[in-house]
Amino acid sequence: MTKPMPTFEIAYEDNHLLAVVKPPMMPVQRDASGDPDLLSAAKEYLKAKYAKPGAVYLGLVHRLDRPVGGVMVFARTSKAAARLQKSMQEGGWKKEYLAIVAGDPPEEGALRDFLWKDEATRFSRVVPPDRPDAKEARLRFRTIARDEGLALLAVALETGRHHQIRVQLSHAGWPIWGDARYNPDSRPGQSIALFAHALSFPHPVGSEPIALFAPFPDISPWSSFFDKVRMQVNGFLCNI
Repeated sequence: MTKPMPTFEIAYEDNHLLAVVKPPMMPVQRDASGDPDLLSAAKEYLKAKYAKPGAVYLGLVHRLDRPVGGVMVFARTSKAAARLQKSMQEGGWKKEYLAIVAGDPPEEGALRDFLWKDEATRFSRVVPPDRPDAKEARLRFRTIARDEGLALLAVALETGRHHQIRVQLSHAGWPIWGDARYNPDSRPGQSIALFAHALSFPHPVGSEPIALFAPFPDISPWSSFFDKVRMQVNGFLCNI
């Protein structure tokens, strides 16, 4: 039996781009699980909306880990895909995440580590900088609110490494709530409290920059921070 395609929120759409809010626990593209994936769902959306008779092109230019929700952008043409990938490689993209962590992080700070990815287990870990295949990882963060041993962080990525935020925060002593891989205190049934809430990049055809934002989910443990923060997530919280 074919699994139903889930719904998702459209964050931005034009002739060149489609940006959506990825649901947590949804794979970005088809994998061995056979679960409905975001890329296929987005193609079906475009096919139905524009009554396209054949295959729909949609370029995947960046990714989010399966457990992580938040803003993602796809390219609707190969030209847009090439230009988006080029601007990303040149550092023209800004990405910011929200994370709920255990512990007591400072009000703000920066982390710089070297990460190594184990291809057999698909885990990453902090290693000495002289280890072969180690890659530098940098991020900055601000503490937005605190609640009963947890802290809500805004995290700005300066590099894009495998599981970077999850590994670096765990190594620093502030593992992400519900992270089954890098938080030993996570429990079955918890969903990782990491959300890609802000993304900006140069438009691949026009001259104007595109800035996209999404509020964090209204579920536990996020909901415990609503009254404390009392904000609409409509900008970059790390001032990048």
